[in-house]
Amino acid sequence: MPVESPKTPFRSRKNQSQQLAERLRKKIEQEQLPDGELFMTEAEVAEQFEVSRTVAREAVARLRAIGLLEGRQRKGLIVRHPDPIDLFSASLPSLARSEDDLAELSRLRYVLEVGAIELAVRNASEEQVASLSSIASRFRKIANNESWLDEEKQLDLEFHSLLLEMTGSKLVAGMQRVLVDFFRSLVNTSPVDAANIDRIAWEHTELAAAIGDRDVERARAMLRIQIRRYLPDSDADRNRTTAANS
Repeated sequence: MPVESPKTPFRSRKNQSQQLAERLRKKIEQEQLPDGELFMTEAEVAEQFEVSRTVAREAVARLRAIGLLEGRQRKGLIVRHPDPIDLFSASLPSLARSEDDLAELSRLRYVLEVGAIELAVRNASEEQVASLSSIASRFRKIANNESWLDEEKQLDLEFHSLLLEMTGSKLVAGMQRVLVDFFRSLVNTSPVDAANIDRIAWEHTELAAAIGDRDVERARAMLRIQIRRYLPDSDADRNRTTAANS
């Protein structure tokens, strides 16, 4: 088994561990190893792939970090099938370290929501459409309540959660829900004042009506209007122009 020299450059070792991690990932994929399957120990990895223990340890650490391998005491490594939604949720904070990062995540949310609306229109049951319309109608009833802001947030969450459920896709719905929850956690995201509650109610009512009519293009146009406040300013300006011409 190769013994790593103390003078081995860190960059070279890092490249080796990246390559080995990819080879291990392909092995798991090609052999279609099931969740919970016993894999091998780090020592066996080093021996089988003819690398140093350090490189083997670093390669395994990369796969453990994404949930593809799990260490078990006295057993070695266990194969896991990580949930992509959990991975995305766990990594999201580190993907949003700057204004540019937030802008990119805003665009991702926009693309997912606008793309998902077609699935929602086509897959929604009549019961779901009725529930969506009921939620939309409740927006107008909260304008004069002192707690209207909290209620608006809750209604909006209910409305969009139901939209995600309508898609029938766990992956699309899960990715979008992670993004929605993330943006809601930002204090300065999408401030809404009482003067805009009628507009908010109209947007939700029209979107629900478009889905009820199974009108994909109208639903997509209404959703663009509704989520424009989450986009970077330059993108939002273009979105307003697109919606106006729809």
